[in-house]
Amino acid sequence: MARISLVALLAILILPGTAGAAVKVRGSVEQVHVTGAKRGAKLTLSGRGKIVTQRAGKLGAAVFRGLKPGAYRLRGKRVRVLSDRSAPPSKKLYRQKIPKSGYGYLTTRDGTKLAINVHLPSGPGPYPTLVEYAGYGYANPDGAQSGISPIANLLGYAVVDVNMRGTGCSGGAFDFFEPLQNLDGYDIVETVARQPWAARGKVGMIGVSYGGISQLFVGQTRPPSLAAIAPLSVLSSTQTTLYPGGILNTGFTLEWAKDRAHDALPASKIGGQPWALKRIQEGDKTCKANQALHAEAIDVIAKVRRNDHYVPKVADPLSPDRFVQKIDVPVFLACQFTDEQTGGHCPSLPRHFTGTTRKWFTFTSGVHPDSLDPATFVRWYDFLELYVAHRRPQLPQGVRDAAPLILKTLMGVEGVGLPDDPIQAQPTYEAALAAFEAQPSVRILFDNGAGSTPFLPVPGFERSFSRFPLPGTAARSWYLAEGGGLADVKPSAAGTDAFTWSRTARPPTSFVGDSRSGTNGLWTGTPSYRWSQNPAGTAASYVTEPLTANTAVVGAGALEAWIKSAARSVDLQATVTEVRPDGQETYVQSGWLRASERKLDAKRSTLLEPVLSLRKKDSARLPKGKFARVTVPLYYQGHVYRAGSRVRVSLASPRGDQPIWAFREIQPRKNTKVTVAHGASRPSRLVLPVVAGIDAPTPLPPCPSLRGQPCRTYVP
Repeated sequence: MARISLVALLAILILPGTAGAAVKVRGSVEQVHVTGAKRGAKLTLSGRGKIVTQRAGKLGAAVFRGLKPGAYRLRGKRVRVLSDRSAPPSKKLYRQKIPKSGYGYLTTRDGTKLAINVHLPSGPGPYPTLVEYAGYGYANPDGAQSGISPIANLLGYAVVDVNMRGTGCSGGAFDFFEPLQNLDGYDIVETVARQPWAARGKVGMIGVSYGGISQLFVGQTRPPSLAAIAPLSVLSSTQTTLYPGGILNTGFTLEWAKDRAHDALPASKIGGQPWALKRIQEGDKTCKANQALHAEAIDVIAKVRRNDHYVPKVADPLSPDRFVQKIDVPVFLACQFTDEQTGGHCPSLPRHFTGTTRKWFTFTSGVHPDSLDPATFVRWYDFLELYVAHRRPQLPQGVRDAAPLILKTLMGVEGVGLPDDPIQAQPTYEAALAAFEAQPSVRILFDNGAGSTPFLPVPGFERSFSRFPLPGTAARSWYLAEGGGLADVKPSAAGTDAFTWSRTARPPTSFVGDSRSGTNGLWTGTPSYRWSQNPAGTAASYVTEPLTANTAVVGAGALEAWIKSAARSVDLQATVTEVRPDGQETYVQSGWLRASERKLDAKRSTLLEPVLSLRKKDSARLPKGKFARVTVPLYYQGHVYRAGSRVRVSLASPRGDQPIWAFREIQPRKNTKVTVAHGASRPSRLVLPVVAGIDAPTPLPPCPSLRGQPCRTYVP
């Protein structure tokens, strides 16, 4: 795959006339942008008592970043640098007209032109209107990549698909969710809401994955014309997906970042988004001119490597769990505990949404597109009708009839229709709104895949709750014991077990590298799992006695263990499974830890959700020849272990059991032994959030059948 190192070739390929063009200088949000300079030209910016110099890039452009608001000069041109406050200097910008339908450009507060594509539904307007916003090829005239605008059109919505700055035909230079990118979202919402075909002067936002995450970043800016957001399959923080337990995720996450860097290159035969090159070749002068600043994109891979520890000023602005309290509009959010792309940490978000009382969350096990499973799709539709369209939810019969085809397109599954919905049975908008708002805030869909035909995205049963963490949640501990047992009480006898720690020798189970891929990518039925047993001697495994009652576990939890190793740090994976009475074993969840990053954040940690500090100053090697206590935080799960089953936890090196996740692990010496202690003096334990009052009305699901939860024969 072509990467940023190829930028040097692009001036010849796409912008041969740049060197002779007039130099343009433009103020932006804490930035100044320069285009039209000679390649390598020295550019000196002065203002606010400082002088900054840099060279023009390969395409004659430059971006001065990190500037304080105020007046600056460059080559005799005076510009004003804006602050990062949400409201723009002037609202006149929002009077601009954008296409009534089809491709065009929308200008943001700093003059950057973003590529857009407007999709209007059939029938006369004005229309309830939605925005999809991401760095994929959303504005591609041939159809949004990984977008859901065609579905929204069928439901009667106008959709404006927008490419983020620095991608496709949009102007600007790319950086991952910098404040300027979030403010672009504010400007998009305010501009679209003022179009004559946008009903009520309000718009909502929709999107899955990247297009879902962007809603959280834009929502925090509080655009006055934003009606509601509906983010699907999102993450709670960049760090929990990029550095699980302090270990770089070189599988999906790093490869996704590399794809974004590649897509942010100036459009050419060797980089950028292909549809943008096609636009240029067809004569789109705006798209061509916009490529100049693309070469000044932030090196996101270098940024990833520089920030391998928690640095608040870098990490917090990229962590929705640190800012979603600013969102004050209605929210509908859905995620999967076993999402093979963004990971299972999204359920940490609900308790942070304190800025709005109108919020609904749906969680289930399953894969990345399962946030649009039939049960969730219907609820998502109701939400949009009530809070964006302001009309009684009444799914068009044509859409209901076409549901199997729609779901096949969205999720790669066949033979699935939409369930009946009590909200749509209400006689008026007011009655439907009251019924919707009477629903508890949190909905858990259990046993996803066991509701009808195995693997189809239909839950076995569901339960709803007033909040998350769920009422009635309590920590239950099982202590590691001699002979591989998990005991309800702390063992009095001391003991140890040992396993050989080794770097993962095989690739992740079904790595594809790009969430936009049609095969094992965003829109796929289910990933290809190769969930194998740990080779003999490479894991320490512990299992409970058969459970006497169904046991619901919803939340995070952890494995607390005392370990010793000759290595000064080891990379660990804890995996929790259900060992069934029929001799099969079902995957439930995992957690990861680099042992040198074991220190917890005392202010943020709880027994049921320990939070690692991950600050460089808190890193500490394992004590030589001595035991040290480590806590491996587990990612979230929502699973009912059936009576007669046993709970198992295994500790090993990272195994790649999470599809398309892999890790940049420490390279150990051969046959490095890790010893695990247990007993009264060094009590190691598995702690899980057990929720009282949840009983499964359905039998043990077939094995395999659950989405995102592979099954195998149990080997002690």
